[in-house]
Amino acid sequence: MKYPIGIQNFGEIRRDGYVYVDKTALVYKMVSEGKYYFLSRPRRFGKSLLLSTIDAYLSGEKELFKGLAIEQLEQDWTEYPILRLDLNSREYKDESSLVAELNRHLEGWEKRYGDEYKDRAVEERFLHVITKVYEQTGKRVVILVDEYDKPLLQAIGNEELQTAYCNTLKAFYGVLKTCDRYIRFAFLTGVTKFGKVSVFSDLNNLNDISMSPKYHNICGITEQELVGYFSDSIDQLATNYKIDRFECLEKLRESYDGYHFEEKSEGLYNPFSVLNTFYNNKFGSYWFETGTPTYLVELLQRFDYNLDEMSNAEVTADVLNGIDSSSLDPIPVIYQSGYLTIKGYDTEFGEYKLGFPNEEVEVGFIKYLAPFYLSKRQGRSSFDVRKFIEDVQTGKVEQFCKRLKTLFADTPYELVKDLENHYQNIVWVVFKMLGFYSQAEYHTSEGRIDLVVSSSQYRYVMEFKLDGTAQQAMQQIKSKEYGLPFSMDEKKTYLIGMNFDSTTRNIAECVIEEANC
Repeated sequence: MKYPIGIQNFGEIRRDGYVYVDKTALVYKMVSEGKYYFLSRPRRFGKSLLLSTIDAYLSGEKELFKGLAIEQLEQDWTEYPILRLDLNSREYKDESSLVAELNRHLEGWEKRYGDEYKDRAVEERFLHVITKVYEQTGKRVVILVDEYDKPLLQAIGNEELQTAYCNTLKAFYGVLKTCDRYIRFAFLTGVTKFGKVSVFSDLNNLNDISMSPKYHNICGITEQELVGYFSDSIDQLATNYKIDRFECLEKLRESYDGYHFEEKSEGLYNPFSVLNTFYNNKFGSYWFETGTPTYLVELLQRFDYNLDEMSNAEVTADVLNGIDSSSLDPIPVIYQSGYLTIKGYDTEFGEYKLGFPNEEVEVGFIKYLAPFYLSKRQGRSSFDVRKFIEDVQTGKVEQFCKRLKTLFADTPYELVKDLENHYQNIVWVVFKMLGFYSQAEYHTSEGRIDLVVSSSQYRYVMEFKLDGTAQQAMQQIKSKEYGLPFSMDEKKTYLIGMNFDSTTRNIAECVIEEANC
């Protein structure tokens, strides 16, 4: 089997015999039922291939669709002129770089259809090209835009530059509404949807299908598709790891499944990770290793966001669907970038519960966060984690408290606003990296435990105070009976009270007691 790793051209995939997961029935449905669409999906999730599929379909390339679902659905196979804009191939440093990229596409179209407006603004030239295409071909135009938001994403945190990009793109995309009678179909994709910056405010007839039940699986791989298209690959992977088929499928689910773009939808596998896993016949962090944008961590640190709240966020649809450069909430961009996904929905309050989609993303994101929150010295974090693992596994509670103190002495504080939150974030990252169950602000009926950590034989119930005393922290653990939920467990439970000193920015004292449950 040939796996189309990095190949986003539908024609190449079909002509050269690569495996193609058939999404053409959904493509036909979309083109038949509507005209203007927008789709947000994480990077490397199949957006570019989807655009290429639509391009081939509306170019009338019937031979490429032989044996696919759309072959039985489409009767006419009309060829339409296509204008395709891809903003993903450039780094945008200033407003002129965006204009230059738009000019590059416009010059190509003008060379074919006429350049009478070449000295005017980009939106005027775009309008002229669309009308000229219609006049010369007698057919309405198809507009396909890939990664419309690349300039905006690169300008997160720079409100002035993002406003400039927004104004340019708003005028450019607004042409689609002006030229409505000349357009057959328009489809725009991106990682994010910038709501409050109003890139699409002039294009108010755009149908956002990002959270539509009809199209939740138009990108990504379902469980049925995984088993149907890659059955032999699953067996080969199982053989390589000396496990049975059932165990292999479970490992694939844990590693790459779990994306939900609508509250009732089935889980989706990351196609990039799945294809690489089968190609290499080996599990790995393929999607995450292709690069994580630094702006994600910059957002978390700039607003001193609590990392446990990030990984268990509860938000409304309005929050998920919009990103604002001046917002204090980093959750929308983290969700839309694919690091969080929908885990549940509260119908009474209309809130979505978010979480990491799968093991690949959770482990990768925690490891990526570590250098930003832990030691500045290269290699120090991995050494500390290895020692922490030994201490936690063997119940050396005093030893790992000492290691924690050493760790705090070597952490960066330049962006710290809330010291208590900063300490909790460091502890959260450390114990997430350990691979044990951990949860900051663990809720009980009597209050909130700051941190609970479990290994196979031991449990640690921890409470932190800032500029208080360790005894006060211990007293809170006892008075609120934080150890009670674990009283029936066979694991040995330790109660740990810690006090942080804001002057020294470290653990001033630590009190440890064995739980008497």
